[in-house]
Amino acid sequence: MPYSDHFELTQIPTSDAPLLPERLAAESLDAVRDILAEAASANTTRSYATALRYWAAWFQARYAQTLALPLPEATVIQFVVDHVQRRSRGDLVHDLPPAIDRALVAAGVKARSGPLKLSTVTHRIAVLSRVHALRKLTNPCEQPAVRHLLSRTRRAAVKRGVRPAKKTAITRAELEAMLATCDDSLEGLRDRALLLFGFASGGRRRSEIATADMSSLTRASADVFLYRLEHSKTTQSGPAAGSAPDKPIVDSAATALQAWLDATRIAEGPIFRRLWKQRVGPALSPAAIAAIVQRRAQAAGIPGDFGGHSLRSGFVTEAGRQGVALPAVMAMTDHRSVPTVMGYFQAGAAQDNPAARLLK
Repeated sequence: MPYSDHFELTQIPTSDAPLLPERLAAESLDAVRDILAEAASANTTRSYATALRYWAAWFQARYAQTLALPLPEATVIQFVVDHVQRRSRGDLVHDLPPAIDRALVAAGVKARSGPLKLSTVTHRIAVLSRVHALRKLTNPCEQPAVRHLLSRTRRAAVKRGVRPAKKTAITRAELEAMLATCDDSLEGLRDRALLLFGFASGGRRRSEIATADMSSLTRASADVFLYRLEHSKTTQSGPAAGSAPDKPIVDSAATALQAWLDATRIAEGPIFRRLWKQRVGPALSPAAIAAIVQRRAQAAGIPGDFGGHSLRSGFVTEAGRQGVALPAVMAMTDHRSVPTVMGYFQAGAAQDNPAARLLK
């Protein structure tokens, strides 16, 4: 059949109210919103809402008017200089007026007075950019002046020695010390199972531990569970290359998990739950997971800045120290790129880095 720019289908009935190809029907626009909402993770939704609340509060305080899109390019530049530190005449300064700073803290949209972390500013501009893009508005965040300012801001921060804050890695030694603080009470059984599950299944994020559910857990053999991780931060668009959704939980991790399940008789629903004295409650929150990690590290007397990501960083670090092949590590963590997974590796003290002893 000769090529044509027009195709005719004569046996398909047409609508009584045909649409224009360049416009969405109102119900289709609602469907798009539903798809976007369903695909977004709870953490993403929460972080976007927090960022937009801050934008609205800052704009109201700074300009004495309600935020309306699209925003001018100058407003985004003002947001940057208001919140990011820069060196001026030898001092570190930022331009957010103290009265507005105090008002934002009092309103509960800002945790404390002073400049924001550069990563926070970058995230809030990215959220604003996304909102403009979704609404097909002129995007001030993509203007050359804004992009250049952010690039130079990052470079200046690096020159001042600013580095991204990382939680202390929980490697095998730290993990064993923390496990030693867990007794045979319900809390001890839960925390032991939680720590081992989070570490041994590939360094799970705190949100992944909090949402772990019995429907995804199967017994493979006497000392092996398989946990099916269908959705995570890095697999929202499908599994990473070389990874598999089934994460093995073996040996001592499997034993600890079974002990927790036996003691609580949990057969369905969330695996890791709140405890009210000797009663089992609803699922733990991601914040509660981080608090458990911090509490066990403190009980073990381990110095460092610990949090939910300490298990993930520790898994990658311990695997590197033991010479585990990077593809095997990435299959467990679901990282998509080598630079990203290597960003979690913490070699420890410089003199302990095995790469420094190649001539030994």
